[in-house]
Amino acid sequence: MYALELKNIAQRLMADDKGLLAMDESLGTCNNRFKALGIPQTEEFRRKYRELIVTTPCLEESISGAILFDETIYQKTESGISFLEILERKGIIAGIKVDQGTVNLPAFPGEKITEGLDGMGERLAGYYKLGLRFAKFRAVITIDKGNPTKTCIKANAFTLARYAALCQEAGIVPVVEPEVLMDGDHTLQQCAAVTQDVLHAVFNELYEQRVSLEGMILKPNMILPGLNCPDQSDTEEISSETVSAFLKLIPAAVGGIAFLSGGQAYQLASERLNMMQLRFGTLMPWSLTFSFSRAIQQPALEIWKGEDKNKEAAQKMLQHRAACNSAARRAEYTPEMEALLI
Repeated sequence: MYALELKNIAQRLMADDKGLLAMDESLGTCNNRFKALGIPQTEEFRRKYRELIVTTPCLEESISGAILFDETIYQKTESGISFLEILERKGIIAGIKVDQGTVNLPAFPGEKITEGLDGMGERLAGYYKLGLRFAKFRAVITIDKGNPTKTCIKANAFTLARYAALCQEAGIVPVVEPEVLMDGDHTLQQCAAVTQDVLHAVFNELYEQRVSLEGMILKPNMILPGLNCPDQSDTEEISSETVSAFLKLIPAAVGGIAFLSGGQAYQLASERLNMMQLRFGTLMPWSLTFSFSRAIQQPALEIWKGEDKNKEAAQKMLQHRAACNSAARRAEYTPEMEALLI
């Protein structure tokens, strides 16, 4: 019913060297980031911060879609204009985080399963009526002694595919996010092996559950060594391992790939995306872009600190970081760009 519409939305999200802005932090995550910077952890300050983001001048030059949190889609600017209306005026497609976080996977210590499928069909129908046209659902995979297990990978792959099928039934493009976490001391090669197992399981389930690949976007992790691994690998190794795995396992029909940043330093996230485009841009059958949260927002949040006097400077930084990542998608990013606010 929605096949052509879904494909068109996915193409719009991946067009013109732009990327997605993930501003869908849960209440807990957002409050923790505020607390670290001495910002009051209240609904009003969350509203002010989201207003800062959506009203950033020229954001639409680098951002094609914004992933929102449920609280955010009903919020308005201080002058009474809804955030959804502002995004629409800018030509930025509004999306929504629909998962409800992770819980322990019973009988599998150290592993998680994502909740949120219950009642999702009804929620998606409501979001569609509000004008939201894509959604995000995240699963997390931990590399540790004995983990991940095949059961954990399979359970999360099934959940991601069920979510994707429900989205497409409602006319909403699913962003499928199987994240292999950076936490730990695993090597680049261990991350590559686990990421390939995860992608294999996810695409098997997507096929089994009749998800249209043209009408979805994959949001994967880059293949990286664990944060505590002594050998952090260089940018060329990371780009080679990541793109090689993707070429083996991600069908050419997929609507696009948008990386999560996963806690990477913002400059490294840009450098690594740039290297992939520089070395493999002509070989990849799908568009490869970014769907970053902290790697775009964190420098601006540190400037803002909850103070109105800092809003303009914070917006300039936000726009600059978005522009840096758009440049990385074009293979034109250089570290020297970080010293220049556009």
